[in-house]
Amino acid sequence: VDGAVTLSPGYADAFRQLAAGGWLGISAPVEYGGQGLPEIYTTAACEMWNSADMAIALAPILSIGAALTINMHGSEAQKKTWLEKMYSGEWTGTMNLTEAGAGSDLGVLKTRAVPEADHYRLYGQKIFITWGDHDAADNIVHLVLAKLPDAPEGSKGISLFIVPKFLVNADGSLGRRNDVYPVSTEHKLGIHGSPTCVMAFGDSEGAIGYLVGQEHQGMRYMFTMMNEARLKIGLQGLSAGEGAYQQAVAWARERIQGGVPIIRHPDVKRMLLTMRALNEAMRAFAYTEAITIDRAHHLGDPAQQKRIDLMTPVIKGWQTEVGVELASLGMQVHGGMGYIEETGAAQYLRDVRIAPIYEGTNGIQAQDLVARKLCRDGGAAMVALLAELDVTVTACGGELAGIGAGLQRGLDELRRTTGHLLAEFGPNPDLVMGKAFDYLMQLGYVMGAWHMTRAAVVSAAKVAQGGDNPFYLRKLATTRFYMENILPRARGHAAIILNGGVALHDYPQDWLQ
Repeated sequence: VDGAVTLSPGYADAFRQLAAGGWLGISAPVEYGGQGLPEIYTTAACEMWNSADMAIALAPILSIGAALTINMHGSEAQKKTWLEKMYSGEWTGTMNLTEAGAGSDLGVLKTRAVPEADHYRLYGQKIFITWGDHDAADNIVHLVLAKLPDAPEGSKGISLFIVPKFLVNADGSLGRRNDVYPVSTEHKLGIHGSPTCVMAFGDSEGAIGYLVGQEHQGMRYMFTMMNEARLKIGLQGLSAGEGAYQQAVAWARERIQGGVPIIRHPDVKRMLLTMRALNEAMRAFAYTEAITIDRAHHLGDPAQQKRIDLMTPVIKGWQTEVGVELASLGMQVHGGMGYIEETGAAQYLRDVRIAPIYEGTNGIQAQDLVARKLCRDGGAAMVALLAELDVTVTACGGELAGIGAGLQRGLDELRRTTGHLLAEFGPNPDLVMGKAFDYLMQLGYVMGAWHMTRAAVVSAAKVAQGGDNPFYLRKLATTRFYMENILPRARGHAAIILNGGVALHDYPQDWLQ
């Protein structure tokens, strides 16, 4: 109303409480008011935010990503102006990439930036801007991709700008309103509490913006925020799966059918254990790679950076695909009542359905995984990763022999499909791209098996030492279920990669009517 968005009742207060608790600055640099803790702590907090309400979690996720981008690529003056307020949650941040005529193909975007003294004036419109406007913070710091008048064609001509809702005075106080306004909010399937805005820049006098880094380097800089967001979006798959599981298992213990709680019905138990096992696998995967990020950033280890580059599309793609499945299973456990809004089961599915789509669709993630991350270095990063799985297989002796054998089969199949794609990519890249999604899913299931097996090795050792904590016994039993009931999915994806693709490749596009 009147060029401003008012949040749903309770959201502004909830966000302010989150900010006041210092949660946005868990892993932020101490010099900008953060706590300086490792990324794994922010990852754990993000899981809980998203399980509680994915819509509100998007605000801190995007703010953290925007602040990280400014910290890595901005000037010292920009860091001093923006970061402390963003990490405190007093100001929030957004990502402005997409336009009506430029979805994932950002090279054709039309938003322009005209130089003027020590700043620029931006003109254009962006769509799908999450938390683009709201009343939960005093200012909003928009990171905007735009082109200068003399910019080269395509993505190489894109620059990155800081465009605040309110300009900031020299003393740090807020000045006048900038020429950036929400035109409308989208009516969506889910995440209803998150305002997804169409944002207009420069409809009147031009929106004042400040160049980040060098001209025409905007895509490279924005990938800092995009990759951070992709990891956190992957976490949303886990978060929705965990929230759906907690609600479904509580329902199954109380719902009586056939004279007994439905949790005693084998098929309901199958669905719940599928949810539990996949949640545990996703959590171990995501948290392990959060540690990889810490090692890459703080130790400057290029091998760790290559690994997180390789794993980012898998975390984003596999975990969001699984998250949709688990949210659907949660509804299924509820039966007909799951389709009724009053139980709340449907919200997890409505909310998480966007996760396989935004921050690069999972098809794009799969192509990035195979074409850029796997084939570009001839599989070197993958070879190093799979060697770590070999070590875990070797540790599986005694009662873990069956678990180790399952991981070994998954590992052998993954090595075969990896070699197959590497060999096939040169002569027939289109054929390989048609199999990329199956490779992403196969890799995800095998990585889940690896992390479950790692936990089983630790648990078995604890039990052998006389520990009777049910946690360890449950972990062993859940890992066995994963190996028997979930890891075989990877074999199906492997079969498609090794034996298929020709029918898809040869099918005439005109026949798709």
